[in-house]
Amino acid sequence: MPPPPQPRRPSYGGIPASGPGSFDGQLLAFAEDLREEGVAVGTSEMLDAFGALQEISWTDRDDFKEALAATIAKSPEDRRVFELVFERFFFRAAEAEATRQEITEGQGLQGGEDIDLDTLRRQIAEALRDGSEGAMRDLARLAIAAFGRGEGSGVLGVDVQRIRRQLGLRAEPQPDLPEEDPRREGLPREQLRRFEAHLRRELERGLIERTSSLPPKRPLNDLDRALPTGPAQDLAQVHRVVAQLKRRLATQGHELRGRKRHAHVDVRRTMRASLQTGGVPVELKYRPKRPRRPEIFVLCDVSTSVTSASTFFLSVLHALHDSFRKLRSFVFIERISEVTDVFERERDFRAASEAIGRDAGVADVSGYTDYGRVWTEFLTLIEDELHPRATVIVLGDARTNGRPPRDDVFAAITAKAGRTFWLNPEPRLYWNYGDSVIAAYERHCVAFECWNTDGLSTFVDALMKDTYSA
Repeated sequence: MPPPPQPRRPSYGGIPASGPGSFDGQLLAFAEDLREEGVAVGTSEMLDAFGALQEISWTDRDDFKEALAATIAKSPEDRRVFELVFERFFFRAAEAEATRQEITEGQGLQGGEDIDLDTLRRQIAEALRDGSEGAMRDLARLAIAAFGRGEGSGVLGVDVQRIRRQLGLRAEPQPDLPEEDPRREGLPREQLRRFEAHLRRELERGLIERTSSLPPKRPLNDLDRALPTGPAQDLAQVHRVVAQLKRRLATQGHELRGRKRHAHVDVRRTMRASLQTGGVPVELKYRPKRPRRPEIFVLCDVSTSVTSASTFFLSVLHALHDSFRKLRSFVFIERISEVTDVFERERDFRAASEAIGRDAGVADVSGYTDYGRVWTEFLTLIEDELHPRATVIVLGDARTNGRPPRDDVFAAITAKAGRTFWLNPEPRLYWNYGDSVIAAYERHCVAFECWNTDGLSTFVDALMKDTYSA
């Protein structure tokens, strides 16, 4: 008697739903990664995900990702974590699969598909001509899996150029190639630079995982970005407003605390005055009360998202260094770099801007703003120097690119400082939309709209009103 028919196991794009190397095993591992990052993924969410993915081809990256997100991510915070874990998990899975297949000359990338290295080279060239950022990213990972194993020099720039040569990617025409090869007529130089950036970024990710340490900081010039070198047209007005800020901060601490502090008797002067009354201290002499000089820490975002305001922000830094002696200034993107000495050394605006772009280490892996890492590094740098008389001023848009905001670390900074102000170049209407998390930081500081001298004057006026109403 023949055995009863077994129920048909679903498959996903040809990948078995269960068994060794199965799709469901990968999906369960992904869910476990999400749980470790704090996302509550239960049985019902997983069943919904499996049901949705039976209708979606796993080869369509966007549809696949959106189907998973719709069934697993239940809140904006869950979606933010989902985006980060998805990128990390499926990048590693694709890389591991490519490595397992041991891509070699003439051998397919995947068992049932006839895709060899020549095909990979042509696909990369076509992606460069089309300008597809997603395709370039995915193909960069495959190129590293094919050419980046076992031969790495440890120098990222050298490895990037070696992989590019092995792929045969050149801007100049290559007439010896077949007519149907998209590399024959040469490739756009700008697209080649973008593909090299993807190669570098993926090589750096692998290096971080292997060494458990971050790569060295890189300045803006290494990211093919530059700071504005022409000062704002109203630079003189910026200096005038900052001079008002200097007067306000210089006296604010004395005005707010003067009524609470007790004057100290100057014993020596009192005894000297008592000689006129036979040694009886009829009149007490007090030590003079000296206003305490403010100590200011300024952090300035120089990422792409604040390009339109960067001229103004740098003008403010320039003016602050003209007015304050006890001032430390920092610029940041995903890493933070102190530039106090640059403004003290370079009094010309253009020279200071060029020096920051050339020397200040503000990036290492992605080149996108990471406020969480910035707060952590900043607190480590200045924790012992913060005190109740210190003022912290942040110039930035609070856009985190979906990364952890670490508002707990920011709260620790503001708890040690006496005053913390945030000058945001975006209109308040745009705050907390998209990846803006200014609300998380505004709980621990006073935030203002500020992208020009009018906004800076409003900030100073508010500071004066706050002082007089105290």
